[in-house]
Amino acid sequence: MDLPPVDLVAALARARSREQPGPDTPAGPAVRAWPGPPRHLPEAGPGELDLGRLLRLSLAAADRAGRLRPTPSAGALHPVDAQLVVGGRCPLPPGRYGYDPLRHRVHRLGPEPGAALPGARIELSVTPRRTISHYGHRAWPLMLLDTGHAAAALWLAARALSAGPPTLLLDGTDDEPLAALHIAPSEGTRRDAQAPTPRELLARRSAPPPLRGTPPREELRAVLTTATEAGAGELAWCVAVGAPRPELVELAPDGTLRRLASGEARPTLAAWAAGQAWLADAGAVLLGYGCPRDAEAPRIRRAHLRAGFAVGLAHVAASRRGVAGRPVGSWQQADLGAALGGAPGRGWIVHGLALGTIHSAHSTHSDHSARSVQSEEETS
Repeated sequence: MDLPPVDLVAALARARSREQPGPDTPAGPAVRAWPGPPRHLPEAGPGELDLGRLLRLSLAAADRAGRLRPTPSAGALHPVDAQLVVGGRCPLPPGRYGYDPLRHRVHRLGPEPGAALPGARIELSVTPRRTISHYGHRAWPLMLLDTGHAAAALWLAARALSAGPPTLLLDGTDDEPLAALHIAPSEGTRRDAQAPTPRELLARRSAPPPLRGTPPREELRAVLTTATEAGAGELAWCVAVGAPRPELVELAPDGTLRRLASGEARPTLAAWAAGQAWLADAGAVLLGYGCPRDAEAPRIRRAHLRAGFAVGLAHVAASRRGVAGRPVGSWQQADLGAALGGAPGRGWIVHGLALGTIHSAHSTHSDHSARSVQSEEETS
């Protein structure tokens, strides 16, 4: 499905402005209308990539309304669509398939394009209408972040299932697919003890605000390290820390935390994040920044895809260490680089993750369908 032409440079500049989105419009169907009859995902045999479990742990909805997908999405609108290019050693016959996350079914679209590698290549694109319906002109950076989160969910699911190491494509050079991963069948390797378990992936949720309580520095260091490594140098990363000593910290070359700036940043972050006042009381806020004002479209795509991927991995890392998290993706006038004394227009905030150790008791088990909370991720 070809995306409508978009001037991504102009779209990002407008999304970063103070302009408010207009009234909501219909979001349209929650799933792309794939042609042909739906097919079950068969159980995997010995030595095959378990596509059914992989998708169940990453992109599948937990209810028919589609609101409880494991991957976060701005406004729970889930614009990301997935196509599978299936090769050998998979429970499905080789070919191209569209995935329906509401019914956990696939639709065969045609033969495999050439000689597909063993396993499956999962290609991610978006249906813009879903996100535009609520966020209007702010939608495009959010859709790119959502795509990065979907890539992170697939990456984590592959690790949880001990599949072959995923090959990740987030280079930003293509309009479609925006991102892709090739996941090979397992070669009988033992599960990595550091990998998340399937149970952890299915249980993860974005915690509703408020998220209070400053995480210990060791936990902040672990989350910051995860984001920095997953970001692959595309952005700079830091954490705005609350009480008892408000400051911004970053990773030093030796892997320890060092002060980037002193003082209270969270109220300013709340104003920059579409006026989400609760951020002023968050225990800490992980921030990825860069993507300068003069960035061209490939760099914009790459920076936002990488930011979504990095925050997706950091979110799970935080949860595994007992720290609640909530991604924050909509930022206006958020020139953090200039606020830190750098040149204006060079260090814009691209993505964030609010963190806290004290949060609502219902944050993981109830209120998931409450529109007022905008489950899974609020970025408006």
